[in-house]
Amino acid sequence: MLILRRKKNESLLIGEDIRITIIECASDGVRLAIDAPKQVSILREELSEAEQTNKMALMPNMDSVWKLQSLLQHGGSKEDT
Repeated sequence: MLILRRKKNESLLIGEDIRITIIECASDGVRLAIDAPKQVSILREELSEAEQTNKMALMPNMDSVWKLQSLLQHGGSKEDT
């Protein structure tokens, strides 16, 4: 991890085509301006984590799927559980 100190209106470059400029510094946070190509995805980390959590919630629990499949194949008998 690289840690840099920047002041208001100072920038840093990532590669040749991404520029991050400090717009405002305050006690409750920093405002950044990010200039990057449109194909570069820029997403706040907490939104990325929420997106991953939602994707995981949509995935079925395979143990439950296999148990249901087994119950359906055996006529749903409770004796098989």
